[in-house]
Amino acid sequence: MQKRRAESVRSRKMLAVALAIAITVITATFAGAAQLAAQSPDEVSVLRERVTSKGGTTYAALTSMEQSGVKQAIIEAVKAASKRGQELGEQLGAGD
Repeated sequence: MQKRRAESVRSRKMLAVALAIAITVITATFAGAAQLAAQSPDEVSVLRERVTSKGGTTYAALTSMEQSGVKQAIIEAVKAASKRGQELGEQLGAGD
């Protein structure tokens, strides 16, 4: 029982380290991509095409997200936020 508990603790620690590394890598990737997009005259879709190899990991991830409807969900989220922003702007401006 004690051996199983020790293995469980060791596994949780390893997962925590792996998660911390993943978060660092993901954050750096997004920061780099955002900086490149901000500095480049090219559209984001063009930049993405330049770094996406057919059959590669990015291609697999993007294809999976497309098939899962992630793109449409993001579009709808942006529309909802925009609509709510307009509503709040009207409410705040109503007191003038």
